[in-house]
Amino acid sequence: MHVSINSFANKNRIHGGWKGRLRKATALSVSPAEMVSLPGAVRAPCLCCLKGKDQFDNLEKHTQWGIDVLEKYIKFVKERTEIELSYAKQLRNLSKKYQPKKNSKEEEEYRYTSTRAFLATLNEMNDYAGQHEVISENMTSLITGELTRYVQELKQERKSHFHDGRKAQQHIETCWKQLEASKRRFERDCKEADRAQQYFEKMDADINVTKADVEKARQQAQLRHQMAEDSKAEYSSTLQKFNSEQHEHYYTHIPNIFQKIQEMEERRIVRIGESMKTFAEVDRQVIPIIGKCLDEITKAAESVDHKNDSQMVIEAFKSGFEPPGDVEFEDFTQPMKRTVSETSLSNSRGDGKAEPKFGSKSKGKLWPFIKKNKGAGPEDFSNLPPEQRRKKLQQKVDELNKDIQKELDQRDALTKMKDVYIKNPQMGDAASVDHRLAELAQNIEKLRLEVQKFEGWLAEVEGRLPARGEQPRRQSGMYEPQHPAAVNSCAQDRESPDGSYTEEQSQETEMKVPATDFDDEFDDEEPLPTIGTCKALYTFEGQNEGTISVAEGEMLYVIEEDKGDGWTRIRRNEDEEGYVPTSYVEVYLDKNAKDVYKPLQKISE
Repeated sequence: MHVSINSFANKNRIHGGWKGRLRKATALSVSPAEMVSLPGAVRAPCLCCLKGKDQFDNLEKHTQWGIDVLEKYIKFVKERTEIELSYAKQLRNLSKKYQPKKNSKEEEEYRYTSTRAFLATLNEMNDYAGQHEVISENMTSLITGELTRYVQELKQERKSHFHDGRKAQQHIETCWKQLEASKRRFERDCKEADRAQQYFEKMDADINVTKADVEKARQQAQLRHQMAEDSKAEYSSTLQKFNSEQHEHYYTHIPNIFQKIQEMEERRIVRIGESMKTFAEVDRQVIPIIGKCLDEITKAAESVDHKNDSQMVIEAFKSGFEPPGDVEFEDFTQPMKRTVSETSLSNSRGDGKAEPKFGSKSKGKLWPFIKKNKGAGPEDFSNLPPEQRRKKLQQKVDELNKDIQKELDQRDALTKMKDVYIKNPQMGDAASVDHRLAELAQNIEKLRLEVQKFEGWLAEVEGRLPARGEQPRRQSGMYEPQHPAAVNSCAQDRESPDGSYTEEQSQETEMKVPATDFDDEFDDEEPLPTIGTCKALYTFEGQNEGTISVAEGEMLYVIEEDKGDGWTRIRRNEDEEGYVPTSYVEVYLDKNAKDVYKPLQKISE
């Protein structure tokens, strides 16, 4: 026997106000937990009005669905935190990727305002990534972690409530079964008593039946009647007990269990709402910091100064060269030997007269088209234009002075330590620092020598000192040759079309010196023997002392091979000889060549 809670409530007039609503909710297939949103609902539904076993099944499904929703939201937040972490990691890697490398050329490029603004952007992006890490950490601790623990507690509480509900259902069903058994027994005894009474009356009315049989039938009827009375009493008692248990079940136990389930479900709904609010608050908390990062990026962008950057470029790359003079017209219509114009790569001379080669001053060249030496530059930076060379030398001097200051600081510290050891021998051995002090003294002396060397080169560039000199190499000509350093520097300062050499203006002031009797004595010496011939591959203007001009395709004698400095000594005739870049000529060495001068005809390619 299943007693409907609706009919039971109708009989006892309990919760009559919710009866119509419950029927309406059932007809509309609306769960009792959602009835609060129905029109006319003035308060949360009373779950005690629900059907017993059937509603337990429905509530069990609904509460499991609620837990599934909560777990789904936890998974959503967890994936959001993973996305934030991944995004932050990618932003950090991006910022690190474009950071300038230490002690590299890139680091020097960040002195411009535009590149400094870019560097500030990279740093701010690193902080920006940190805020996304904060979002991930806060969501993990405040939402994912808390909800995960809450779900475990919720599952245990739900399990306990439904266990109590099923236990109550089983108890009432057991009571009902006892009532049914008592009822059937009472019914059976009543029927047996009725049959016994009928049998007694039949035996009593029959005259053929003996008195003893009638008495036996009467006793049997009385026995059956007594049994029926006992069954009736038992049934009545069982019925009263069942009604009491049923009342307790539907008015106390089940309502309490439903109330606990309702409160549990409401707490779940409130908790997920609070988590969603926290989800938004976590993002909102970092918005001011992210905004500050963006403001700093904007501020860095506004600090870009194009005028300042342009001026820095000018200061960094100005060479100090004078602009080249006009190229003179070379008249090839005259039937004469092709010569190279003295002013083709130099400034125009005021008097229009060509000056002797070996006494002429090095002039400017077509410097916009100079190729830089790709190899490692010399120690004195002589391969650089004057202004850049001066800056490099000054930078080197400053670095050496800093190193000297560091060594001096260490020496002073060790000296003080030694004094302390001398006054307090128990603190240490004063002789233990002598070796280090000696090393520092040697290092300081070496660094000072280096500073003197670079300051000397710096003085040359700034015109404070004369050029460095070496033993002069004798050259033939009208003027006395100057120091071969100018010739040797040509090997570094001159560049052929293949990029082997560069040329700079000489920092020396060349002077004409009349020939003397001493020079005549050397002029009487025999000329160097020829060791082969060569063909000029390119036109070369020999404007530095010791060099000789050649025209493209001209054939000349070789009197000295390249000694590793990139220069070959050649002779045109008995009065003209000098050095040309080895890369400008094609040499044909002949060990059997005669040592007398033979004129060579110029061969045009």
